[in-house]
Parts: sequence; structure tokens; C-alpha cells
Amino acid sequence: MIVIENVAVATVDGDGTEYADGHVVAGDDGRIAAVGPGSAGEVPGAARRVDGTGCLVTPGLVNTHHHLYQWATRGLAQDETLFGWLTTLYPIWGRIDAGTVGAAAAAGLGWLALSGCTTSTDHHYVFPRDGGDVFEAEIEAARRIGLRFHPTRGSMDLGESQGGLPPDHVVEETDAALAATEAAIDRWHDPSPESLLRVGVAPCSPFSVTSRLMSEAAELARRKGVRLHTHLAETDDEEDFCREKFGCTPVEYAERLGWLDDDVWLAHGVHLDDAAVAKLGATGTGVAHCPSSNARLGAGLARVRDLLDAGVPVGLGVDGSASQEAAHLGEELRQALYVARLRGGPAALTARESLRLGTMGGARCLGRENDLGSLEPGKLADLVLWRLDGLGHAGIEDRVAALVFGPAAPVELALVGGRPVVERGELVHADAGSLARAARRAHRKLLSDI
Repeated sequence: MIVIENVAVATVDGDGTEYADGHVVAGDDGRIAAVGPGSAGEVPGAARRVDGTGCLVTPGLVNTHHHLYQWATRGLAQDETLFGWLTTLYPIWGRIDAGTVGAAAAAGLGWLALSGCTTSTDHHYVFPRDGGDVFEAEIEAARRIGLRFHPTRGSMDLGESQGGLPPDHVVEETDAALAATEAAIDRWHDPSPESLLRVGVAPCSPFSVTSRLMSEAAELARRKGVRLHTHLAETDDEEDFCREKFGCTPVEYAERLGWLDDDVWLAHGVHLDDAAVAKLGATGTGVAHCPSSNARLGAGLARVRDLLDAGVPVGLGVDGSASQEAAHLGEELRQALYVARLRGGPAALTARESLRLGTMGGARCLGRENDLGSLEPGKLADLVLWRLDGLGHAGIEDRVAALVFGPAAPVELALVGGRPVVERGELVHADAGSLARAARRAHRKLLSDI
């Protein structure tokens, strides 16, 4: 049992309850036993007591979109739009293997943990024929770091020769992709409420996947009871591609293939007209908002305020580390707020709404709002203790504002299911220096033949 006291608390519950001086108790069962004002008082059994003076405790952040393997190709194609960036990097990604993915995923997940993330997705869609089990490699990396993990088995089957964007040698045959996706679900997916590992189904994008794979993947996911994920409406190029190839917008295309529903969340959702926003809201289809990646690639400003007002579940994602090299989920709270205000003015998003995007919004996208996303008794004890008493946050009395508007806050303690994964700014189960060295080796090996 861990008792955190003398701490500011932002529960992110339905009422937005906060305590300027409160406590949170994580029970031995991995769930929150108590949260409230003042001291926790006496608790049953042995307990570790943590003095949270100068800190804010929030739910752990939920990362709703990532490509962990891309940690091995950071810093490339620096001035390209999405399509140019992809065509530059596809040939390099075609050489990844399980060793590369394991090193990249461990580095990416370790960095996410240090940035306040306790649950992360991953969208992996590149499976070289001689690369080994790259999906297993990232799952083992998540176990090593200790994060709750929602990897999605992605796929591409629309190569250049068929009018798609990726080169033919990095795509799969349709039936093989579907079979491998089902096998990944059968082997790894844990549907239990306490699950640390849930698998989703994630064909890559309209310009890299056939209509048949999109529709049959949706049927497979629903037969297996897992969630669906894909890229959609990220750029103008994608809009032009869909209108030329399918005679409709990306959202209309997704609807045609059975991809708008409350078991689906879409990455980006930048280029949406009013009808598309309304359709996402009416169907409960979620959106993973990736503000820094969209800015890095010049993709545009997502309509976050409009999406929220339409009832769309919106979470935050860092996206792949090759299109967003910072990959710091805590900083995405500020980026999301800034992007919303660039589009809609200073009232477009508040600090507390931004925190909700990164916590409960992400939990809703992943279908885990009953167990994650807020600090309430009975929910899983996934939480972060942010240190806000240093020079960078001095003078900001509003703790939530300090977290969102201020510089990246150090993580004093991060718990996943009540178990520490970060303590005093250091990973508990891995050495950051070793992760960095392994990631550098993977990068150099992957680029050695270029």
C-alpha cells in the first residue's frame, strides 16, 4: 500500500474535483483505496507513506498513438510533408528487425514513463519477412519498463504497384496480414479489467491499405471483441488521395467500410469538415490528437474544440518519434492547449480540459474509462506525482496551470497498478543510459547501409 499525503490532487473525475491539500491511497490490490482532502489518517496494514509537499498528483497520462519502432529513425526527413517523409523512410523501415524494434520500443517507452505516461498504445504496421517477431519485441519492452500497453497489430497491403504509397517490399499479402493479426490477438490479448496488455487491430491508412483489408479487419476485430485503430484525415494529400481513388472524403470512406463506431479511435483527425465532426460525435468514434507531430509535418491544426463540443472522445498521442522527436507526453498537454488556441483563441481550451485530454480522454479512446483516467476509489492505481516546487514552476500557485503551462515537470513518482515504475525522476526497472546506448546502436545499424 502506498499513501501519498500533503499533496495537491486533480482527480479528473466527472465533477473535476480537486484538493489543494489532499491524499491518495493505492491499495495492495493495485486499485485506488481512497482519495480526498487532508491526511489519509490511519490505514489498515503496512503502508509506505510519501510526502507530496510541493507536488501535484494526477491520473497517469494515456498515450493514444505511437510508432515505437521509429525511435531508430529520429531526425530524418526534417523538412518534408507526410507523404515525402514516408517515401523517404519506408525503405529504411523495411530493414527493421526484432532487435531494432526491441531497442527502439524500450527507449520510447522508458522516455514515455519519465514524461508521466502510465498507459501507451503502439501502432506497428511494418513486418519485414526476415525481421523476426517484431510484435513480441515491443511487448517484451513494455513488460521491461512496466507500463500498461495497448499495442495494435497494424498492416499494409497496398503497395506502389497497386496505387498505394509504400514500396511493394514493405507490404503484406491481405490474407496473411489478417491471419497474423488474429494470431496476435489470440496469443497476447488480455481482456480482464486489470489487464496490462490489450491488443487492437490497426490497418495503417487509406493510402497503404486496400478496402478489403480495412473492411475484413473491422469484422475480425468485432468478432474478437477488440478495438480498431487507423490513421485518418491527417493531411491534405490524404484528402486528395481519397477523393481521387474513392470519390469521397476520408471520413466518408471510413463510414463506408464500417469504421465509424464507439470501438474505433482514429489518429490525427486534422482535416475534418462540419459533417465529419458531427458524424464522429454521433457514432462515438474517438480521435488521437497529436499536436506536435502535426506541427512538425505541417499537417495543420486539428479542430479539438469542435470535436469536444460534438461529444467526440479525444485523447493525446505523441505519434512516432521520427515525426515528433521530443516524444514527451507531458509536454503534449501544453502543445494541445496552444494548438487549440492558435485555431480558436484563448478560450478554445483550458488547462484542465487539456489535462482531461491526456487522462480521461485517452482512457475513453481505449475503452478503459471504467478503470483508468481519473483518481477515484476502485479505479486502477495508475497515477503520477509531479514535482512543481522547482525554479521552472515558481510563482504559479495554480498547480494544474503550472503543470500545463509551465515547463516539463519532473516525475517524482509514477505508479502502474500501484507499483512504482518511476521514482525521483529515474526508471525503476531499467537504466536510462543503457536504453539510450541500445537505441543509438539500433539507429546506426539500421542506417549503416544508406
